[in-house]
Amino acid sequence: MDNLDYGIIGNCNSAALISKMGSIDWCCLPEFDSASVFAKLLDNKIGGSFGFDVDEEYTISQVYEKDTCILITSFKKEDASFEVHDFMPRYFLGEQEHCSPPEIVRYIKHIAGKPRFKIIYDPKLEYARGETKTYVKKDFLASLTKQEKFDTVFLYTSFDKDKVVNGKEITMMEDGFFLLGYNEKVLLPTVKKAYVELERTKAYWLNWSQRTATYQKFNTEIKRSALTLKLLSFDKSGAVLAAATTSIPEVIGEERNWDYRYCWIRDASMMIKVISALGHKGMVRRYLDFIISLMPDKDEKLQIMYGIHQEKKLTEKTLDHFEGYKGSRPVRVGNAAYEQVQHDIYGILMDVIHKLMTQFSIGLKDGENLWGITKGIVWIVEQHWKEPDKGIWEFRSEKKHFTFSKILCWTAVDRALKVARLLNKTHKMEKWRPLEAAIRQDIMENGWNENKQAYTQSYGSEYMDASILLMESYGFIPADDPKYISTVHAVEKDLCRDGLLYRYTNSDDFGKPSSSFTICTFWFINSLFKIGEKEKALGHFERLLKHGNHLGLFSEDIDFKTKRLLGNFPQGYSHLALIECAVNFSEQTKESLLRKELR
Repeated sequence: MDNLDYGIIGNCNSAALISKMGSIDWCCLPEFDSASVFAKLLDNKIGGSFGFDVDEEYTISQVYEKDTCILITSFKKEDASFEVHDFMPRYFLGEQEHCSPPEIVRYIKHIAGKPRFKIIYDPKLEYARGETKTYVKKDFLASLTKQEKFDTVFLYTSFDKDKVVNGKEITMMEDGFFLLGYNEKVLLPTVKKAYVELERTKAYWLNWSQRTATYQKFNTEIKRSALTLKLLSFDKSGAVLAAATTSIPEVIGEERNWDYRYCWIRDASMMIKVISALGHKGMVRRYLDFIISLMPDKDEKLQIMYGIHQEKKLTEKTLDHFEGYKGSRPVRVGNAAYEQVQHDIYGILMDVIHKLMTQFSIGLKDGENLWGITKGIVWIVEQHWKEPDKGIWEFRSEKKHFTFSKILCWTAVDRALKVARLLNKTHKMEKWRPLEAAIRQDIMENGWNENKQAYTQSYGSEYMDASILLMESYGFIPADDPKYISTVHAVEKDLCRDGLLYRYTNSDDFGKPSSSFTICTFWFINSLFKIGEKEKALGHFERLLKHGNHLGLFSEDIDFKTKRLLGNFPQGYSHLALIECAVNFSEQTKESLLRKELR
């Protein structure tokens, strides 16, 4: 079955997707949201790629080096074999400074015999909007385009450059390398230097993984998901991306596709909450700085999403020359959703702020900043919570009174009250308590549908929505409340199909959804666990894990029939929920708890 059988490599500045056949089919340089260098993922003919052409006798397999983000693709046949170790360099230069250059290293390790292969090197700069020409220079291959915008990349290699650029057969006798860089190197790369970069990068990821909390069950899946979330973080600003790609559709051939190379406050805050629980304070600290620095003026609403450099305007455009993933047009860059109003982001952000203030030592300056943000959020919620919005799923048509949005407005005030208690701001607590009670009462009266015996998608609606399952997680209702148990069962009845969940089944701007939203299935499993149906939850979880790709990675969606992965990839949302589920079924190891105490 054709699937998203890709591995991701990266260095927290950019990323690349490499197919199970060893082809780089997606990469943007120098940063995540830059124009693509390779985009075969979005157009098989003109997108561009960087791979290996071997004869049919080779068997090809792919794994991550344990506890790292180094991807190993093995090419083996009876009398010859080699491995490709792909990575983007990342390691410490000093105590805090990282080396994370905009480049990919492909270390080619000779294993046995005399392997023969041809290189497919076909960069198509600037989203392939103009011609890219490659020239053989003394020390490198230079590829450039100047039709849409001037851009260049440089390929260094230990192999014959003419054979590489012309796709001629290469016979391998010893280790070799490729280094694809956005910038021309000052010091000439060599095989030895490439190997040193490999070992330094390996050490970095092993150390990072070693600091991750360990669990008695599903530890491998938790670590791979944590590493994936780390790869979606942007060092320069602290932003956390929703995914590394744009325009992989929810359904093949349909136009439900978006650019996810941005920081959604909701997604990122949920991810940071999980990363915090796993013990990675540095990533949490950077995201907190990101949030503090982009907070708007006191009378201005927070956007639902920002660019990775805190850009506010994310104008959506289409790349009409691309055929799209499996013919799914349009291909989009930018995302018009940045203009939407979604009230739930305030509750999610306040939940994270409260979590950080209880788990971390917050200095006076940060404390004052966070208290200012808290007051501002409550003011905005007080002014706007009665208004309809676009909801968590970003409906592009009419606004509604979405129950989940109201629950998260309540969450915002509830967490603000808790923060006020921490800071001994009793006068604010007295002022905010009536607001918290009013929102709660409104939800209880209008969110509950007596006919469905459940809290439904929006006020007065008969439709179920998977996001409602989170009302227990945010503390609005206890897991043993009959109304919550009844809601979980109503969600199962209306939205569950073959163990996978729809977000909702009512028509939206593009018709009725026809694929499963991965995070919703994880939410459902969590809810079953919480209401005491633990064996059933575990069965669903183990089956869902089998739907990941060959490396255990998940995208945004899963096709109900074929179980193929769909939607942008890898999806941070899906992996944070995987971690939450896995932790439910396990306990931290004694060694991990000891490390936490020592920290």
